[in-house]
Amino acid sequence: MIFTFAPIMGHKKLIRFEAIKGFHNVLQYPEGMAGKWNGFFKNNNPLTLELACGKGEYTVGLARLYADRNFIGVDLKGNRLYIGAKKSIEEGLNNAAFLRSQIDKLGMFFSKDEVAEIWITFPDPQLRISKAKKRLTHPKFMRLYQQVLRNNGYVHLKTDSPDLYRFTKLVIGLYKLEVLEDYDNVYEQQNISPELQIKTHYEGLDIAQSNRIHYIKFRLPAEPLPNIDKSLQEQLKIHEAATGGGD
Repeated sequence: MIFTFAPIMGHKKLIRFEAIKGFHNVLQYPEGMAGKWNGFFKNNNPLTLELACGKGEYTVGLARLYADRNFIGVDLKGNRLYIGAKKSIEEGLNNAAFLRSQIDKLGMFFSKDEVAEIWITFPDPQLRISKAKKRLTHPKFMRLYQQVLRNNGYVHLKTDSPDLYRFTKLVIGLYKLEVLEDYDNVYEQQNISPELQIKTHYEGLDIAQSNRIHYIKFRLPAEPLPNIDKSLQEQLKIHEAATGGGD
């Protein structure tokens, strides 16, 4: 069993990689798509991205809820995209699609004002301070989102990581972003919106062992974010020294 597991898993991935080549709802590093997603979906409905979508549970779940919106799950791992893409085809969700790409290349595939909202669901929190720039709510990524979002576009973060949640709130405060919703514990709320009731595979694992789900929705401004990233890094180092955390 030990000696055959890895080859079997590798073979399964190869099958999925081959399968998504024939899926009409999966695009792998497509050229010339920026500004043309309305044509792909054959409508002018608002477009929402799910970044680091993994198996695409949120993309599929949102597409079920909102037939009058278009959704694209973005992830680099094609074997994971396969799951959401296959389910979307089986359910006839023509408003859901998947893009295989690195997130830092969003500007190659989307034009300014083409995206209405961005969802970031249970991303790797990149807990080490030295890897803070890899967190998907770091200003480095916020500026990237501004390149494709409509003016005053929304970003949603849903995470089980208290560290990523606190970091995001630090960024929001430092860069003076507008918060629209902020729940330290989603499931303690009396009236939970349908979109927040969508659960992913990773949420069920509760990797952070926090026993709570954090959610924050904020708006990115039209003007460029201020260049105060050094101040952010200094605050992270102060927090690291105070808590004894870090690498």
